[in-house]
Amino acid sequence: MPARIEFAPGLVIQGFKPPLRLRDFKLIAFDMDSTLINIECVDEIADAAGRKAEVAAITEAAMRGEITDYKESLRRRVALLKGVTEAHLAHVYRSRLQLNPGAAELVLACKSAGLKVLLVSGGFTYFAERLRERLALDFARSNRLEIVNGVLTGRMLDQSWGDICDGAMKKETLLRTCSLIGCDPAQAIAMGDGANDLEMMGVAGLSVAYRAKPRVRAQAKVAIDMGGLDRLLEVFRA
Repeated sequence: MPARIEFAPGLVIQGFKPPLRLRDFKLIAFDMDSTLINIECVDEIADAAGRKAEVAAITEAAMRGEITDYKESLRRRVALLKGVTEAHLAHVYRSRLQLNPGAAELVLACKSAGLKVLLVSGGFTYFAERLRERLALDFARSNRLEIVNGVLTGRMLDQSWGDICDGAMKKETLLRTCSLIGCDPAQAIAMGDGANDLEMMGVAGLSVAYRAKPRVRAQAKVAIDMGGLDRLLEVFRA
């Protein structure tokens, strides 16, 4: 692994020499929970069921990479959400979910430079689709909760592309999106914070860890440990 260099306070790089040119990239892919936004949505939904601590413990272990079967860990967490109302999802979106600092600014800078923007998440479409509309993102893929008569059943619905968006599906989604827009994966940027982001980060030309778990931070070409997501722009030529 190349030497890690503190390029600026709270901004660590390895494996390349800045500055880069943002226009040389064609796609940026964001993880959602704890990357583009400030919360883990599944944990906040679980709060309504009085099970936040139990669900959050599974989430944390999965993000650290201690649970190798991400799909099973997500099914376990979603099962604990049974009985939560759709109204609580709306409450989480309105009252608890915030964009992380610099998120809107980074998205705007990338779009202005001609990049397409992909949101690819192990979280849920209820939030991802709203963020897609709010930020005018080009693509979004995430997991769909089953809701019957306004109440979560504790299950997820299969979609046309498969059952659960895990690390392997994040990688596949990034590669398929590159193919769709006609770019090489080397022209993609992938940003995340947890172990299920490592596969897509591994195939992207530039991998970015945002306030990430140690394993993710160690492997990323850029690690943002202080400040907002828009600190990524510091490694690019103005």
